Amino acid sequence: MSATKFKKVKAENPFVGMWHIYEMEMWDEDYFNMETQAYVEIRPDNQGDFQFGLVSGYIDGDLEARGVSERFVFTWSGQDEMDEASGNGWIQLISEDEVDGFINFHLGDHSMFKAKRAG
Repeated sequence: MSATKFKKVKAENPFVGMWHIYEMEMWDEDYFNMETQAYVEIRPDNQGDFQFGLVSGYIDGDLEARGVSERFVFTWSGQDEMDEASGNGWIQLISEDEVDGFINFHLGDHSMFKAKRAG
């Protein structure tokens, strides 16, 4: 008797793409756009990266159902002014082209942010 393999069907992830951060609760635009346009990028494999100010990191996340909506929750590791840093966060859709988000530094700062889909 042979086993039947089933293909895992992945749901389409509405968070895939590049998101330009335009507002942060803790930092002003002069800081968060200091080196480059602040952004969060999510790839179809639910990984990605981000940068704002002197903070950059790599994201590993997944979709999380919240009632009738969903959000993308993630952990991250990277650097803050060349020091190792890590944390977690989430983004949720406001509309097809805009998200609210939250980023948390392990044992440190945290901030809400708003971003729009690039291009």
